[in-house]
Amino acid sequence: MRLLIELPMSTTPPIASSQRTIAVLGNPNVGKTTLFNRLVGIRAKTSNFPGTTQDARVAHVQFQAEPNIESVLIDLPGIYSLNLEISESKVCSQVLDGKIMPVGESAATPDALLVVLDATNLMRNLSIVGESIGRRLPMIVVVNMIDSARRRGIHVDEKKLSDCLGCPVILCSGKTGEGIDTLVSSLGNAKIPDRSAPTDQLGIERWAQDIYASVSSAPEWVDNDRLTDRLDRAFTHPVLGVASFIAIMTGLFWMIFKLAAYPMDWIDLWFGAAGGWVGNLIPAGPIHDLMVDGVIAGVGGTVIFLPQICLLFFLLALLEGTGYLARAAFVIDRAMRPFGLSGHAFVPLLSSHACAIPGIMAARAIPDKRDRLATILVAPFMSCTARIPVYVLLITILFPDRPSMQAIAFTLCYVLGAGAGLFTSLLFRRTILKGKSRPMALELPSYRIPDLKSVILLTFDRGLVFLKKAGTLILAISIVLWWMGAYPQVGQSDDVITLRAQAASMEQTEEADALNARADLLQTRADAKHSMLGTIGTFAQPIFEPLGYDRQLTVGVLASFAAREVFVSTMAVQIAGTDDVDDDTVLESIANSQRDDGSPVFSKATSWSLLVFYVLASLCLPTLVVTAKEAGGWKWASLQLGWMTFVAYTAAFIVYQLVTMMGA
Repeated sequence: MRLLIELPMSTTPPIASSQRTIAVLGNPNVGKTTLFNRLVGIRAKTSNFPGTTQDARVAHVQFQAEPNIESVLIDLPGIYSLNLEISESKVCSQVLDGKIMPVGESAATPDALLVVLDATNLMRNLSIVGESIGRRLPMIVVVNMIDSARRRGIHVDEKKLSDCLGCPVILCSGKTGEGIDTLVSSLGNAKIPDRSAPTDQLGIERWAQDIYASVSSAPEWVDNDRLTDRLDRAFTHPVLGVASFIAIMTGLFWMIFKLAAYPMDWIDLWFGAAGGWVGNLIPAGPIHDLMVDGVIAGVGGTVIFLPQICLLFFLLALLEGTGYLARAAFVIDRAMRPFGLSGHAFVPLLSSHACAIPGIMAARAIPDKRDRLATILVAPFMSCTARIPVYVLLITILFPDRPSMQAIAFTLCYVLGAGAGLFTSLLFRRTILKGKSRPMALELPSYRIPDLKSVILLTFDRGLVFLKKAGTLILAISIVLWWMGAYPQVGQSDDVITLRAQAASMEQTEEADALNARADLLQTRADAKHSMLGTIGTFAQPIFEPLGYDRQLTVGVLASFAAREVFVSTMAVQIAGTDDVDDDTVLESIANSQRDDGSPVFSKATSWSLLVFYVLASLCLPTLVVTAKEAGGWKWASLQLGWMTFVAYTAAFIVYQLVTMMGA
């Protein structure tokens, strides 16, 4: 049996500096993040490693056992080996070599290395311990999930494993908290292992087998988990697996749209009240309009989608915690391979149905560069929540009082977007991203009950990232958009002056109120037409005329390039003179609006054209900014914008011409 060669005892004293940096390393699915959350709670912040797209969670903690020492814990990406040619492995190696640290931290070799293992899968996990020993860093090995191992009859000899590795070994459970106090009190005892390990991969694997055989024991039935086998046969089956995936994802989306409606309504009411309160405090004028219509409306337009974002990440984290997502990726891999995508892309594309920004960010986990770029470029084709108000408006106009047809049309919008994304991936992977994809290496973790605390912390973290990444930019865009739509202001026309004079000559009656309301509407529409945004719309209208759009629709489309969700409110201002899109009379005014020649703004052909355009167009500047950052430059963001605009314009033109020819 090949055991380690004993080296002279390390003379390195226990770490006693005022601050120490501890890197947390481990394979995927070993409960590393759960353990990290158990140690630091909500004190962690998300950062990036400079020059990479890899996330890091960093926490500055002072444990009660060591009140004079600040521990800086860094949760490294989960990897199977430090020697793989993937970004996650390279990041981990560079951190252990002292070459990089997360943004905001000083680059230096970590003071200690916490290697986390899964007690239920110890032999495979020991390989990364062998690689870590060669780094000659002070180490502590944490055997996590000891509660799960105990339930399965698995026994791990803590002392014998420590002797074999030559460094402290702690048995614990990040889920239940067992052994956490012992781990915290042992952080200062990390030492450089006084044993060695083979340097070649094959030698490390044989070495891991020998150690596992000497420190662990398990009943024979552990390797014959019949329930897991039965579930895997169903979830990975070519037919049952796909059916299960569709059913689970349908339930997930139903919960997102059903449950998120309540907090979205509360947020809408709160921002409406805040706007009214601020509006009463500030006298009428430019500052009043900026705060109410620019700042508060801009923030509210972003925050209102936060419940759907958070609920999506919460449900996905629950599914990941059960071990199902790995099975779903395995099943989807078969379906996506013909289009040049791997199963790794399914979570980012799924996330993009809430918002393309977190979906694009989630593509960081895709190991193959070409797959990752293809996923980033097609993610905005997935119908995000910001498109929903536009879909609702146009589908209601097309199919009034026909809920069954509305539901079918709504579903087809999602199908069209996904189909366009798959076609685009197929095209790009055979041209600009041509090359053989890396085979999908995927571990099927054990089925578990997810840790609710870790799920909540992850949801909180991702929601905060969304607000930081998108909220500030959308706020700035909303302010600029408000300014362009509000200035320059024009004087009162003769018609407006006449209406106000007629109202003033009357007593305070409903007729006088109606005249004043009519005057306000005419003035607002005149201001909108002659504003900078309206002038741009008039200039650009010939470009969109082949799609059936007049000046007012052109302004709405152009405004949507800042953020899709502003289309409905922009149309409300253009047509009804108000941005209160919750008012049924406003939506009715939009639906029945007329052009200068008396024809309807939203004819059947125009509505179909506009619906197809919004399904396919990349109308979101924040998404383009994130694409440029994640893909590695503005050339990719420009390609994404140009291609999606071309596809959307061409498809909308064809639809408009076909519906017009059919006499609609």
